[in-house]
Amino acid sequence: MHAHHPLARAAWLVLAAALAACGEHPSPSKVQAPGADKRPGTAVLETGAAMLQDKPPLDALNAYLDGFHFYSGRIDAQMEAHHYCALLNDEVIQCVIFDGNQKSAKLMGVEYIVSERLFRTLPDAEKALWHSHVHEVKSGQLIAPGIPDAAEHALMKKLVGTYGKTFHTWHTDQQKELPLGTPQLMMGFTADGQANPALVDARDRRFEVRSADKRRAREDIAAPAIVPGADAWQQGKALQLADPTAAPQAHAPTPAPASAPR
Repeated sequence: MHAHHPLARAAWLVLAAALAACGEHPSPSKVQAPGADKRPGTAVLETGAAMLQDKPPLDALNAYLDGFHFYSGRIDAQMEAHHYCALLNDEVIQCVIFDGNQKSAKLMGVEYIVSERLFRTLPDAEKALWHSHVHEVKSGQLIAPGIPDAAEHALMKKLVGTYGKTFHTWHTDQQKELPLGTPQLMMGFTADGQANPALVDARDRRFEVRSADKRRAREDIAAPAIVPGADAWQQGKALQLADPTAAPQAHAPTPAPASAPR
């Protein structure tokens, strides 16, 4: 779909409307970073920069998505991920990921999202780094807090056929108070029974939503077939970056299920 197409323009408007309305549903950071409190001079510099400097790349981060990731090769190591995203065009989205939605949130990583058309053009070795979004959308686990249901539904219809490549750089889920170690490749869930229900329930209570209701509301969204090569961990190809600073068992691959429904 080209950017000038009416549906493409509508999708842009939906994403632009997905502003972070998180003040009523605070999700605090998992850790407190060490360091001295801000001095008065630092606060003055911060205020001056906020008032005087333009920040176009940050202004473009106008869509807020909340979902869940796990370490490639370790489906038991799961965490909530707060995405703040910008559209580069109608087929490429870039997101910064935080461990919360408050000012103290830690920058946890990045995710790049591409359309199915672009994903199909990638080399096979590259595809293994990407995950599908079909289950995240259809299960109701991926939400866009703070926008009307109709707008969220349209946004999810756009995202269901996309693919994401995610690296986390600050592992606050492991209570690391600084961004230690190497970046880690993350994946998304592809079937029921994979996500920790307590993790999802806690998020739902905080945002006053029910993933089960989202699932029912999205039954009319078609689930596209997943392009071969994505979700490589399901085929026993759980790629991961070696971390020389981690304990030997910290990111040991967990065997993929023999058969995972999608």
